[in-house]
Amino acid sequence: MKKVVGLVFGGRSGEHDVSIRSAKAVIETIDPNKYDVIPIGVTRDGHWLNPIDSAGLFPEETTERLRAILQPFEGANLVMVGDPRFKGLTEIGRADFESIKIDVFFPVLHGTFGEDGTIQGLFEMAGVPYVGCGVLASSCGMDKAVMKSLFRDAGLPICKYTWFLRREWENDRERVLHRLSENFGLPCFVKPANLGSSVGISPADDLESLASAID
Repeated sequence: MKKVVGLVFGGRSGEHDVSIRSAKAVIETIDPNKYDVIPIGVTRDGHWLNPIDSAGLFPEETTERLRAILQPFEGANLVMVGDPRFKGLTEIGRADFESIKIDVFFPVLHGTFGEDGTIQGLFEMAGVPYVGCGVLASSCGMDKAVMKSLFRDAGLPICKYTWFLRREWENDRERVLHRLSENFGLPCFVKPANLGSSVGISPADDLESLASAID
């Protein structure tokens, strides 16, 4: 009997489009003789799509692979079942809809809300199996300042780094710039602490480019 995989993709991060490409790769690579894939897309503003609308985010040749699987979902507005005894999806407002059991959720959401422990916490609370790291590993890995501290305390070699809070920058940017230039030095690279991939990385050779990179 084939396993049913709930493929969650898209999302509210700056890596929305990359996530769609990742989901497309999963659908085109996974063995259709062993797995049925139910696509669950999340829009840029955080709206969860039903499987048919989710499939519409892919090219036609990818959607064709899902057509037979998705027929029962025509017009359905699905949510995750709030009962850990039943691990799957159900329809809102339709008593005659047969809930769909999901054997495992596969989140390919990138960046914020996808790799930071957020979606993992939702899966944990719902009591459903999922692919990937748990809440703690995901949240620590996403926060670069926390991850650097863990590496340092474990005795691993790391590059010189420093960090500051957004409110410090908003309250007194000149003080932050002075501290960075005096105690850390230039040139340097600036990266948001909580964004995925290479999003937001900028080089800074002087105070002007440093301020621009932080902004």
